[in-house]
Amino acid sequence: MNFNNILFIDIETVSQVETYNHLDEDWKELWDHKARSLIRGSDVETSEDVYHRAAIYAEFGKIVCISCGCLQGNGEGKKIVIKSYFGHDEKKLLLDFAAMLQSWSGSPDKFLCAHNGKEFDYPYLCRRMVINGIEIPEILKISGRKPWEVRHLDTMELWKFGDYKSFTSLKLLAKVLGIPSPKDDIDGSMVHSVYWVEKDLERIVLYCQKDVITMAQVLLRFHCEPLIPAPNVEIKTLRKADV
Repeated sequence: MNFNNILFIDIETVSQVETYNHLDEDWKELWDHKARSLIRGSDVETSEDVYHRAAIYAEFGKIVCISCGCLQGNGEGKKIVIKSYFGHDEKKLLLDFAAMLQSWSGSPDKFLCAHNGKEFDYPYLCRRMVINGIEIPEILKISGRKPWEVRHLDTMELWKFGDYKSFTSLKLLAKVLGIPSPKDDIDGSMVHSVYWVEKDLERIVLYCQKDVITMAQVLLRFHCEPLIPAPNVEIKTLRKADV
């Protein structure tokens, strides 16, 4: 495997609006319908109680950060280069990312890699691009393609080794493989509050970048390759997309 031809990506998402009460009547009705399956069999009583989970559904959420990274160099000189696209203007963020991705992935030997990407990151990106009227880059397209033509790697799927019933978080996988934990500040359950209440988007960006770094280290460990030392991690200028 040519690790230098892999783009590691991670996205962070939040709900379209801060609270259930900020929704208009049409969106409340649609969320109420969606929330029925989330409420059934649980202790919560209303769709408002589960609105914080709207972020995981592309129809009710939006992307506020995409971090991507690639490996450069060989041997002791190998490093991870990280770049993030983030901001409150989702369309601008996605346009910038899509343009980069289309340019980067021109040759057929380029691959994307995400943790649980086939279930979350890849389809979420495609859905939000469609919603925003943005053409999906070729490397993200899977419709009508044979399995070997889809250039998507998924570290969680690779760890399953054919097991269909297992979900393994990136944090757990990092711990098992002896990789420094990426979750030393916030976790996914806190992103909603950090974005809407604390309004600290750059804290979310840092959290997203750590996931990308850890994901690259995990793939290296899968192939018995040495880890990248912290000094060899380079974070390029952040690309902020705001209104």
